[in-house]
Amino acid sequence: MQITHHEAQALAPFQWLKKPAVDGPPAQRDPKVVERVSEMLSTIERKGLEAVRAYAEELDGWSGELEIGADELKKSGDALPPDVRTALEMGYERTHRFASAQREHLTDFEIELAPGVRGGQRYVPVTRVGGYLPAGRFPLLASAFMTVGVAKAAGVPTVVACTPPSGEHGAHPAVLYGAYLSQADRVFAVGGVQALGAMAFGLLGEAPVDMLVGAGNAFVTEAKRQLFGQVGIDLLAGPSEVAVLADDTANPAWVAADLLGQAEHGPNSPAALITTSEELGRKVIAEIDRQLETLTTREIAGAAWRDFGSVIVVRNADEAVAVADVLGPEHLEIQTEDDDFYLRNLTNYGSLFLGPWSTVAYSDKGIAGTNHVLPTGKTARYNAGLSVSRFLKPLTYQRAAKEGTAALAPAVERISAFEGLAAHGATATLRIDEIGRHSGAFDSVPEALREQL
Repeated sequence: MQITHHEAQALAPFQWLKKPAVDGPPAQRDPKVVERVSEMLSTIERKGLEAVRAYAEELDGWSGELEIGADELKKSGDALPPDVRTALEMGYERTHRFASAQREHLTDFEIELAPGVRGGQRYVPVTRVGGYLPAGRFPLLASAFMTVGVAKAAGVPTVVACTPPSGEHGAHPAVLYGAYLSQADRVFAVGGVQALGAMAFGLLGEAPVDMLVGAGNAFVTEAKRQLFGQVGIDLLAGPSEVAVLADDTANPAWVAADLLGQAEHGPNSPAALITTSEELGRKVIAEIDRQLETLTTREIAGAAWRDFGSVIVVRNADEAVAVADVLGPEHLEIQTEDDDFYLRNLTNYGSLFLGPWSTVAYSDKGIAGTNHVLPTGKTARYNAGLSVSRFLKPLTYQRAAKEGTAALAPAVERISAFEGLAAHGATATLRIDEIGRHSGAFDSVPEALREQL
C-alpha cells in the first residue's frame, strides 16, 4: 500500500496532513533472503527429511518428534484459559459457517448451447493442501480457521498443517487447538522454509501437496514464491495494511485505534486515513500520539505509523473513492454517513469493513466469519482474499451428440482450413462424413453463418 512515484503524482492535488517518512515499498525482496531460501529448498529436495530435521534443530532448536499426535492435538485446548478456548471455538464456528455458505453458492451447471451440444462446469476440490500456521512474534490464533478450516469446508480430502515449534515445549497449544477445531488431518511442529519444502516435496508421510496456504515472514513468503508452479499458493502476503475512509461523523479515537491496531503487526505495516474532513484528520493524528503513550506495542506500532502512516484530505466522496482505489489496501474500513455509497463504488481492497462498529480486529481473530488471508501491496487490483473458491477447480466439460455435429463440425472445418491446421479439420470432417454431408447437416446453423460456410 506504499505510494509509488507515479501514484504520488496522481495524488498530488490532495492535501496531505501526514506523509510516510520512508520512500519506496515497505517490503522488497532481500537478495540474501532469496539466496538463503533457494539454498534451503535445494538442500531439502536433495536430502529429504534429514535436511528438514537439521534445519528444525538449527533454526528452531527443535529435535523432538515432528508430528503432533492425535491425542496431544485433541487435548491442546486443555492448556488454554477457558475464555480463550471458548473464543476460539466461536471463531471457528463462524468462519466455517461463512465458508460453507460460500461453497453452497458455487454451483455446478450444464446448459444447452445448440441442439445436441451441451456444456457444463463442476467444482472439484484439490486433493491435498498444506497449511502454514505462523507463531512468530505474535501467534495468530485464527490462522487455522482461515486456511485449514476453509480448505475442509471446500471439500479438500487431505489437509496437513505445519507450525513452528516453541522452544522445548513443542508447538503453541492455542495454534494446535485451532488446527484441531479446523479438522486438520495431520499437524507437524515444523517452521519456516523447511515446513513449506517438506509439504511441497512430500516428506511428511504424505504425498506432495497440491497447494500451500498461510502467511509467514519474509522467508516463508519467498519460499512460496519459489515453490509456485510446483504447487499452487494462495497469495504472496506482505506487511499487513489498513486504510480508514472517514468523514466528520467518525470518532477520532476509534479511527486512531483501528489504524494502530494494524500498525502493531509490524514496524513496516502501512496505515492510512482518507478523510473528507481536515478537522477529523488532525484530531486522529493527535489521538494516535496520545494512544501511543500507553500502548504496550508502541515500539512496533509507533515505528509503523512514523515511517508508513499517512493522512490524506479529499474534497468529496468521489475523490475518496479514487484515492482508496489507488491505495488498494488489504483492509479498508468505512466510517461515514453513507457507507453504502462506498460499498457500491469501491473496487480495490482485500476486505471491506462497513460502519464504525466493524473493526478489522473482528476479522483478524476469526470472529466475523470472513477470511483474513488477504492481498497486500496493491495486488487487490487483480486479486481477492482466500476463500473456498481458491481450493476448488471449476472444471468444464462438453457433450456433443450426433445431431450436434451440424452446429459444430462445418465451422470447425472452415476455420481449420483457413488456419492451415489440417489435422484439426480432419477431426470434424470425419464426423461430417459419418452422418453424410447432404443429410441436412447445416439445418441448425444460423442462416447468416450458413451463407458464409
